[in-house]
Amino acid sequence: MTATASKEFIPVGKIAGVFGIKGWMKVFSYTDPRKNILSYSPLFLSVKGQWIEAKVSNGRIQGKGIVIALDNVTDPEQVLPLIGTALAIKKEQLKPTSSEEFYWSELTGLDVINLDGYVFGQVDSIVETGAHDVLVVKNKELKAECLIPFVLEEIVQKVDLDNGVIEVDWEADY
Repeated sequence: MTATASKEFIPVGKIAGVFGIKGWMKVFSYTDPRKNILSYSPLFLSVKGQWIEAKVSNGRIQGKGIVIALDNVTDPEQVLPLIGTALAIKKEQLKPTSSEEFYWSELTGLDVINLDGYVFGQVDSIVETGAHDVLVVKNKELKAECLIPFVLEEIVQKVDLDNGVIEVDWEADY
């Protein structure tokens, strides 16, 4: 494992517990589907504010969850202090998307404006609701929050990653 200091990390899960007697760990995956976390190696662990690179030596679906083994972790006692530790990947490990697809991490922090130029704020997070995803937009100056459905071409008119803007057909008083 080697230490890495960069802001280009995307959270993909966290260590949830010990699995077995050989140092495997239960992982809570943020990926969709959750088994996609198994396609990434190395993973990066957040330890004392630093990202530490860890090579995944093995992993599989176990019941309803995911378990992984990391190189140089061979005992459950080594896993115990890591429980709750965030797991991330570097941005360049993501597979390319089409022009109509976006990773949630790409949308977080973008400015959201409507067709009249009203600035709602910045995307704080995204919520999956079943019908469609919803942008949680926070305006720090106004101390306000609004929810805007992420429906391409109907509500979301344009996503401009280069300029950091999402243009929406949404009124300020909705």
